[in-house]
Amino acid sequence: MPTDEEVVQAASDAAEGLVLSRYKQSDIEDLDVTVSFEEGVLEVDVYLNAPDRPDPEQVADDAALAARAAVDELFAAEE
Repeated sequence: MPTDEEVVQAASDAAEGLVLSRYKQSDIEDLDVTVSFEEGVLEVDVYLNAPDRPDPEQVADDAALAARAAVDELFAAEE
């Protein structure tokens, strides 16, 4: 079973990776990915400020979903 730290790192990396795959870093004014994993509950919050790019809210939502998928894959690999 992955450690809490491994879960948080995988989720954070996935969320940030998705955002950076869609936007150049110079297009992003602020990116904050907050992940917690306590008592088996994953919380992911992605704040993205990219005012000159289309659909930053959707990209932030997609990043949170990517974080959750990465954690699901991490647990599946451990089985």
